[in-house]
Amino acid sequence: MNGIIRRDFLKIIGTYSPAFLTPNFLFKKTDKINKPNIILIMADDLGYECIGCYGGQSYKTPVLDQLTKTGVRFQHCYSQPLCTPSRVQIMTGRYNFRNYKMFGYLDLPEITFGHVLKETGYNTCIAGKWQLGNGIEGPYHAGFNEYCLWQIYSNIAGKGVAGSRYADPKIYQNGKVLKNTKGKYGPDIFCNYILDFIERNKSKPFFIYYPMALIHGPFVPTPDSQDWMKHNYKNDKKYFSDMVTYMDKIIGRIVNKLEELDVREKTLILFTGDNGTDRRIQSRINGDLLQGGKSLMTDAGTHVPLIASWQGMIPENSVCYDLIDFTDFMPTLEAIANTALPEKVKIDGRSFLPQLYGKKGNPREWVFTHYWGYGRDIMKTRRCVRNKQWKLYDDGSFFNVSSDPLEQNPIRSEEITGKIDSVRNRFQSVLDKMK
Repeated sequence: MNGIIRRDFLKIIGTYSPAFLTPNFLFKKTDKINKPNIILIMADDLGYECIGCYGGQSYKTPVLDQLTKTGVRFQHCYSQPLCTPSRVQIMTGRYNFRNYKMFGYLDLPEITFGHVLKETGYNTCIAGKWQLGNGIEGPYHAGFNEYCLWQIYSNIAGKGVAGSRYADPKIYQNGKVLKNTKGKYGPDIFCNYILDFIERNKSKPFFIYYPMALIHGPFVPTPDSQDWMKHNYKNDKKYFSDMVTYMDKIIGRIVNKLEELDVREKTLILFTGDNGTDRRIQSRINGDLLQGGKSLMTDAGTHVPLIASWQGMIPENSVCYDLIDFTDFMPTLEAIANTALPEKVKIDGRSFLPQLYGKKGNPREWVFTHYWGYGRDIMKTRRCVRNKQWKLYDDGSFFNVSSDPLEQNPIRSEEITGKIDSVRNRFQSVLDKMK
């Protein structure tokens, strides 16, 4: 259904307003409670090996390392292997086989965490990278009151000229293209908008979803690089370190604003990455070199950082070893907002809110992945189920990923006996049920 037809249809059934779409009728009403502010930051193409608190040794990330000291680091968070599949999954809490239609697109009927939090009293904002189609009204349809975004397209399939996300960027802000961006840096514009949004909403609950433009290629200078804006540089891996450092710096600006306005203790900060690091990048972690695995279903393509900081609520300097996947963010935010979707709305994740408080919670036993080839080719879809040690693909290949993270040595059939066979059978039953 194209955008114009859908808008006319929504007007007829009474769920569309010119500004934004909110499926109010879907939510269970709950009592009003004191709600924390929530800032969910998702870096682009950032595996866990890039962050110092995970053992990363190649880049400087002092802000994120400090956030870990004031909160919890999750050691086993897994995304989809590529950007759009991860964005659809984290926003909806649903596995891709249920709702992934095409690269660069979020299906209009989907309920997102933007809808959930807006319905329960949050003012919602998204800034950074969009890549989800549906034109300039797309972010409104996805439950956001305001936006400042790169990669807004005019057609439903998400194809068009995106323009730069870094120097001299092309950015849409609340339905209009920003003017006078010559000589400016896209990530600074996004950050400035977020800081202003915080300032304007400091006395009421707000939700900020910040899918960052950094550190996705092209690898180019930042305003802190020596050759910033010389216009004679090439896409060069030497700038990758500068980009990681600048990403960390921007997060520091947000934290400083929360402290300046005395709302730091009222705000939950969540930080993750959308998929593994670019495959052109090698990074050192705990003494070893790790090749980035973006678009691959291995650890290098799906193992991402997850850091949560909420002063006074999360035990400081804690580590959680529970499995987390991107379907778990939606129910976690739902729990924080003290609301619930009806049972007919199928959510695959489970809340990790108890783990934020340092409690046992209801940890998952496995993580599931349904992934089109490079996020674009449905004919090359692969599926797998894994835990912290074992991983089973739908073609029967089985790996001990704790000792073979690059999945180079599939376990031979004669080795799959006893307890290992029990794990494999349990994983196969999960694959069989994912329909």
